[in-house]
Amino acid sequence: MRILLIEDEIKMVSFIQRGLKEEDYVVDVAHDGEKALFLAEVNPYDLIILDIILPVKDGITVCRELRSKKINVPILMLTSKNRVRDKVLGLNSGADDYLAKPFAFEELLARISALLRRNKQDKSGILKIADLEMDQLKHKVTRAGKEIQLTSKEFALLEYLMLNATYVVTRTMISEHVWHEDFDSFTNVIDVYMNFLRNKIDKGQKKQLIHTIHGKGYVLKE
Repeated sequence: MRILLIEDEIKMVSFIQRGLKEEDYVVDVAHDGEKALFLAEVNPYDLIILDIILPVKDGITVCRELRSKKINVPILMLTSKNRVRDKVLGLNSGADDYLAKPFAFEELLARISALLRRNKQDKSGILKIADLEMDQLKHKVTRAGKEIQLTSKEFALLEYLMLNATYVVTRTMISEHVWHEDFDSFTNVIDVYMNFLRNKIDKGQKKQLIHTIHGKGYVLKE
């Protein structure tokens, strides 16, 4: 899952970014409202964490502009303004949830998980292609009923392939969603991890699910 964190306090950014990465989220950061709007328009995010007090453009303006551009990603407002009228203003501007500073990181994670679950079409969190099954909530993968052990990055890569099953995903799409904004998609890291996945998912199986589309990218399909 890829998150855009819009926050200008360096210590807060470091704290949230480190914690989210430990939970296997990919995190991009914008320190002002203008850059936030740019990143949100060019990158696919699963969730946005948005502070209200920001340089250049404030969070309320950013939220309204995102919604006006039909960017319907879940938005969690994170701010020191905790009066009822401030919360109402944030929610009325298009935010999905509101968390006041200071906060417990466990509560932030819980709210993120709730928003992501609410936004999924499949509320069960179960993805299935042929006999390959992934439980997104339990971080469990099985094929033909046999559990497959994956690293966090392998899991994120497979999850992205399964969410886009039958569609070709390019190296750039994979690098942006599974790694981060500044990742160099011209390295062979993606190929290496794709080989890791193939060895765990397809090796010894009669039916291969991960396919390379030469000159384009990869596709997961029966």
